[in-house]
Amino acid sequence: MSVAGAASGSEMPGWATAVLALADGTIFWGKGMGAAGQAIGEVCFNTAMTGYQEIMTDPSYAGQIITFTFPHIGNVGVNDEDIETLTPVSRGLVLRVDITEPSNWRAVQSFDRWLARHGLPGIAGVDTRRLTRRIRDGGAPSGVLRHDPARRFDLPGLLAEAAAWPGLEGMDLAGEVSCRQSYAWTESTWRHGQGYDRLERPRFHVVAIDYGIKRNILRCLAAQGCAVTVVPADLPAEAILARKPDGIFLSNGPADPAATGRYAAPIIRRLIDSGVPLFGICLGHQMLALALGARTVKMALGHRGANQPVKDLATGRVEITSQNHGFVVAADSLPAGVEPTHISLFDGTLEGLRVVGKPVFSVQYHPEASPGPQDSQYLFQRFIADMTARRA
Repeated sequence: MSVAGAASGSEMPGWATAVLALADGTIFWGKGMGAAGQAIGEVCFNTAMTGYQEIMTDPSYAGQIITFTFPHIGNVGVNDEDIETLTPVSRGLVLRVDITEPSNWRAVQSFDRWLARHGLPGIAGVDTRRLTRRIRDGGAPSGVLRHDPARRFDLPGLLAEAAAWPGLEGMDLAGEVSCRQSYAWTESTWRHGQGYDRLERPRFHVVAIDYGIKRNILRCLAAQGCAVTVVPADLPAEAILARKPDGIFLSNGPADPAATGRYAAPIIRRLIDSGVPLFGICLGHQMLALALGARTVKMALGHRGANQPVKDLATGRVEITSQNHGFVVAADSLPAGVEPTHISLFDGTLEGLRVVGKPVFSVQYHPEASPGPQDSQYLFQRFIADMTARRA
């Protein structure tokens, strides 16, 4: 689909095999890609120039249709290594132009075929600048994406479905993407020509609570000498502590933290009281804040991209970070004894916190995604230092 072919409005162009219908009545026509079918979810945008396979397999995108603002998606194909979870839970994607043919030595399949294999529909030929401005100005809307090679589109029905979808606020999706049973993880970071290393002699045992955990977070922990046991989101605190962890990790995840917090916050409060060092990322940061008595709010836009500047309030240092969140911890709700550690330089929102006098801290962004590329690796080292100090 050429850039000039982008179309919107209720009249279907002769070339269209897909449509994106928003709850406010806006229609975008395009060329279908990936799987034929229909998806409903929150339509968001991501500004990253690379990492589309990692983005599509990030469990934090459960319930969302992702608009990529970068036009050349698919140019490195897909492989079996650059995934964050085996089964993607994002619901579809929106592109400006057709998926680019792969031209990378690590590619084992085209992105289009990979989407079809996983049942993910997509649409190309959309004016993504217009759609991004719509999201920027009006917030992330509910939408229905339909890819139908036979060109059967019931616009009134699709618009009604989009309008009736309740949205992510109040929705707990962490319980859907969390593991059902505990498992051990020892895979470490990737090296050219060798693939992923394996942790042979662990120094620490970390229990990671899975709200939708990304594999590369687990790899980063293993690279620091941590054998990791991943446990379901609702595993009781007593069962976690019975595993005798040196540290506890609260993972990333999707949807509304307040909904997940109804069962997660009481567990985390008990874990804080145990004195075991605790580190949270993204939804885990929000879960920690709720457990401490703070509150979370829905953002109009959210932060989704790989170039988000964050300031460390203790050092004044600025980190270039990768982020993916549509909710945020309200800074003015932090209770006594809890202090902010990082802020966004885009909008001033809270990006990190710590409990004064305890080995408990968290950040809203993703240090494991390495856009800096090593700007935020010190956070894993801080977690290691906390566990080392507790042993002393």
